[in-house]
Amino acid sequence: MHRLLPLVFVALLAAACGGQDSGRVAEAGDAVAVHYRGTLDDGSEFGSSEGGDPFAFTIGSGQAIPGFDEAVAGLAVGESRTVRIPAEEAYGERSDDLIVEVSLDQLPEGVAEGDELVSPQGSRVVVVEVGSETATIDTNHPLAGEALTFEITLVSIEG
Repeated sequence: MHRLLPLVFVALLAAACGGQDSGRVAEAGDAVAVHYRGTLDDGSEFGSSEGGDPFAFTIGSGQAIPGFDEAVAGLAVGESRTVRIPAEEAYGERSDDLIVEVSLDQLPEGVAEGDELVSPQGSRVVVVEVGSETATIDTNHPLAGEALTFEITLVSIEG
């Protein structure tokens, strides 16, 4: 009987701490943390959590693109998956409707073609052309129109 006490204690401690070896898989509503590396079809890297903090989000909350949510769902802690997410499940296709003309007085002084600015809503925009009174701004997401490949490793699940 005394030999079982340490094993029972370890099992209870692991359960109380949310033991990572429980075999539980991530599902909608879970707060998760992942490490990832993102690449484009040409192999160039557009983002990575390597060397930094993992990306933390809640599955299904809209904090991550839909295809990313779906790739993480079903993973257990320590598992990895590589997934290619088509543009329509990532940041969508590029849209000419998101290229707009604005008055120069709405932009910082000295703005030039190719400048990246932050909109009042907090998104990144690119100055496409500067005229004498107006500028053309591309408000498409920088990764719009791109299929994205992610190498994802699930670090933790809370939920």
